[in-house]
Amino acid sequence: MNTLGHRARKRFGQHFLHDKGVIERLLRAINPQLNDLMVEIGPGQGALTLPLLHCLGYLEAIELDRDLAAYLVERCASEGNLRLHNVDSLTFDFSTLAHENRRLRVVGNLPYNISTPLLFHLLGQIGILEDMHFMLQREVVTRLAAKPGGKDYGRLSVMVQFYCEVEPLFTVKSGAFVPPPKVDSMVVRLIPHRPSLAPNISHGALNRVVSQAFSQRRKTLANALKGLLSSAELIALGIDPRQRPETISLEDYLALTRYWLKAQ
Repeated sequence: MNTLGHRARKRFGQHFLHDKGVIERLLRAINPQLNDLMVEIGPGQGALTLPLLHCLGYLEAIELDRDLAAYLVERCASEGNLRLHNVDSLTFDFSTLAHENRRLRVVGNLPYNISTPLLFHLLGQIGILEDMHFMLQREVVTRLAAKPGGKDYGRLSVMVQFYCEVEPLFTVKSGAFVPPPKVDSMVVRLIPHRPSLAPNISHGALNRVVSQAFSQRRKTLANALKGLLSSAELIALGIDPRQRPETISLEDYLALTRYWLKAQ
């Protein structure tokens, strides 16, 4: 299965997808169309890259591992136009790939160790994104899609749901990868809200309120938000200050942020 003879590197969090059934199911979920402007993050040994090239004819890809990058360029030379960027996706400016007013479709089997910071990096460039399809640790997808009231609901849930509709698609067992990870994965579809749920609220402002709330999730909302909003202000917004941060909806966090911004 490892035709490259490339040993997966721990520092890159590499687990190479090889299960043909999973690859076909993932392709159906992505549903690539000929004129799509698509970017694959972490193509690895090309399990998804090659079929995407067959569908699209042209594909942008980001691969940090130099050995894999060189291998992919050679392997795909006769399959289509692969434009490979040997850079770190966590610092890459994705807007450099968007052109002709076409938004990017982003796909990838993301390394577990960078999935959350990479999601936040992409959210900062949400205006140029059409949609995202990612294979992530199942626990992360559970958190992305979580609703208020449970232990999985937190800062990641609120921030991603502010930007995107979150649709968990299907679970992928660890045996679909070489080497197999210790946990199962899940494919998720993220579709940016258009228009934005709250155009006048910046990422920084919402993140400030949400981060402070969840930094002390065992405390009541009044205690967690001390210094930002008072109990009286929470009550004025119709929010019980004795509630805990994980019981508050996205709409409530938007209301809290609007109130806090007006008070600045």
